[in-house]
Amino acid sequence: MTVQVTFRRADDRDLDVLVRLHDDAARWMLRSRIDQWRPGTRGPGHFAARIAEGEVWLALYEGREAGAYELWWEDASVWGTQPPVAGYVHRLMTDRAVAPAGTGRVLLAHAEERMAAAGRGLARLDCEEGDSRLRTYYEGAGYAVTGRLEKVAADGRAYTVALMEKALG
Repeated sequence: MTVQVTFRRADDRDLDVLVRLHDDAARWMLRSRIDQWRPGTRGPGHFAARIAEGEVWLALYEGREAGAYELWWEDASVWGTQPPVAGYVHRLMTDRAVAPAGTGRVLLAHAEERMAAAGRGLARLDCEEGDSRLRTYYEGAGYAVTGRLEKVAADGRAYTVALMEKALG
């Protein structure tokens, strides 16, 4: 069964929804022992900046917000300065109370379609290296680990991310 969601670009009227989706996903990560996101670390200002500078997409299921993701066209802080060959998925998040199973993959596919339509041949993302479930999830969607990076969160916590990439088309 294919998950039937519709997409629309987020705008400044969606800031509270985006913060809620992020914080709910962060709480789920903490309960699941995934030490990457923290509630309260991405407020309205973060999402307003991402909407102004790039693309933020909302997925709707039966008229309700089921998930969202950020699509960046460059990510020098993680991937270094790169030619314009890739798009970067950030903050892929679903509302577990609304989203049917498979919504995360539909979000990824939508992002990949946007990248390919823009002439980008690669989709990139990063995720907590120590979480084998999350890496396995992305590997199951066709992503491969191409490197690793030590990061420091806003709260000073150090962690390592796996840099993952998928060829498009």
